[in-house]
Amino acid sequence: MDKSWMRIIDRFRSAEYREGVYQFITLAQAHATTNNIRCPCRTCRNNFFHPIDLVERHLFTIGIDENYTEWIFHGEEESWDANEFDDDVNEVQRDEYVDDMDEMLDDIRLGSFPNVEPMEPGTSEGPTYVEPRPKNFDQLLEDARRPLYPGCANFSKLSFIVKLLHIRTIGGWSVKSFDMLLKLLKDSFPDALLPDSYRESRRMERALGFGYMKIDVCPNDCILYWKENADKHDCPKCGMSRWETPTTKQKKIPHKVLRYFPLKPRLKRLFMSKKTAVSMRWHKEHRVDDSNVESKWHVLI
Repeated sequence: MDKSWMRIIDRFRSAEYREGVYQFITLAQAHATTNNIRCPCRTCRNNFFHPIDLVERHLFTIGIDENYTEWIFHGEEESWDANEFDDDVNEVQRDEYVDDMDEMLDDIRLGSFPNVEPMEPGTSEGPTYVEPRPKNFDQLLEDARRPLYPGCANFSKLSFIVKLLHIRTIGGWSVKSFDMLLKLLKDSFPDALLPDSYRESRRMERALGFGYMKIDVCPNDCILYWKENADKHDCPKCGMSRWETPTTKQKKIPHKVLRYFPLKPRLKRLFMSKKTAVSMRWHKEHRVDDSNVESKWHVLI
């Protein structure tokens, strides 16, 4: 789609600009989930949601943001090169979007693709097949783009739930108190897109890929009930029971639980992000080789 009209200065008298705005509004309407959409004018820069007619007015009176060349918030598929992880194009633009949710989802999406075999020098074509997105990614993307309620400019459905879960963790809320708060919010703001329970909120968060492993621990920190100790019920060192009530027939509750965050997925996540990947490769690509300096000092000594 030709987007050269976005740089036209005389917006009111240009038929080309008028036609471009019409194409944009048509695309946005076709993919809108509510009556309000993100406004890409030079002032709002996709940070605020407005009715479609007001967005159209802004595009004429203020002008469209010329850097917004991929209309990813209005139904257009974002172009992506599987071989480019260091491309900083539009990096500043993405930083302006609310809550950095879209950038985080972009990292998750890039990490869902397998490694692509490198192309042979001098060839113009190579393997282009990539696996489809995870089934839950489209829903995550949709939740990140939908305002929490009609007219809300500060939170999307996803960003609000992520922040609420973070506050629960910091404050040490119980599951019951979290469910009570959600019920109160839903009763107070019926138009808000809120989950029904803590369990549903956690399902949304798990889709982001923040998983961990639960490992039972001896109350005296002697051992982890892991690997060769996974099936034991008493600590082989101190004799303490693994369970709070060892004789109960109901589901046994461990005395202490360790939440283990596997290292490999975390390292993958650091390399998935365009920003942190540069820092992760710093020692390989930018560190000064001072081996010669050290050898000279040894000679002097």
